[in-house]
Amino acid sequence: MQAKIWDVLHGFSERTNLPDIDVIYFDSAITEEKAEKEVEYKLREIMPGIPWSVKNQARMHVINKLPPYCSSFEAISKFPETATSLGVTLDDCNTVILAAPWGIEDIIHLQVKPTPLYTQSKEKAKIYKDRIHSKKWQVIWNKIQIDDGGVD
Repeated sequence: MQAKIWDVLHGFSERTNLPDIDVIYFDSAITEEKAEKEVEYKLREIMPGIPWSVKNQARMHVINKLPPYCSSFEAISKFPETATSLGVTLDDCNTVILAAPWGIEDIIHLQVKPTPLYTQSKEKAKIYKDRIHSKKWQVIWNKIQIDDGGVD
């Protein structure tokens, strides 16, 4: 989501390429990665050429070495950056609902900051800093400001 927002805020006439489109869900009954791959396969059949990445947040706490999450919203709150801690879903009336546990101010003000979890230890701060380095967001969107995380 941040790519499209940052494209608009930078005045780009064409959308930048995305490395993937993240689809998350929460199903504590079926946590095998195989189930995620099946959903990715179905999405590729419906919309080929889109780089889908599907993750069941009911298992991601293991990968992130955290206590179990109770919902997708909680999982989003544990993403490394406030600007990436956004999600959308449709309710029963097909109304778009925005999930933004840390608000939208950082994304619309072109700020990249760590979520509170990634300021609590040197290990988490390193994960945040490594992600910022690997994403190279400032190469594409030169107006964004990146917070170093504050933990040394």
